[in-house]
Amino acid sequence: MNSRNDPNHAPLRDVAQNPEATARYLADVQRVLLDIGRNLEVLALEIRVHCRDTHVEGDRFYDAWLRAQPVERALKDVLKHVEGVTKGLEKSAFKRRAHDEAVSNTAQKRKEKELEKKRKNAPPLQAAPQNPPQQGGQDQNSRYGVPASIYDLGNRESA
Repeated sequence: MNSRNDPNHAPLRDVAQNPEATARYLADVQRVLLDIGRNLEVLALEIRVHCRDTHVEGDRFYDAWLRAQPVERALKDVLKHVEGVTKGLEKSAFKRRAHDEAVSNTAQKRKEKELEKKRKNAPPLQAAPQNPPQQGGQDQNSRYGVPASIYDLGNRESA
């Protein structure tokens, strides 16, 4: 069905479903916002010059500067918010891609966890019993191979 004729069609649905399209769209919006930010910076400088040069009869030398401060602060806040929005757009594009990768890796991780769980719950395999070395076959002078405690020294002396 053609998406233009679909009454339930949302214009950004296709963009939202594809991480690359989302990244392209957010990059376009970011470019526009950066351009707006540059224009706002120029506007802020022009407003600063104009407001600080506007003197009224009887002003002291700093009165124009004091009147200009709220306007300058407001534009500075707007510029900070525009920068924050552009950084947020970039971050959200990365998070969108990371979400898609996490979704694609989820099935594999679940299989690995299931195998690990089965491996933990399964009884351990019995290793082949090792034949202990015969006591009679060893050299009687070699006392290192025979386990002994300090109380069972036999004819040896302790250190």
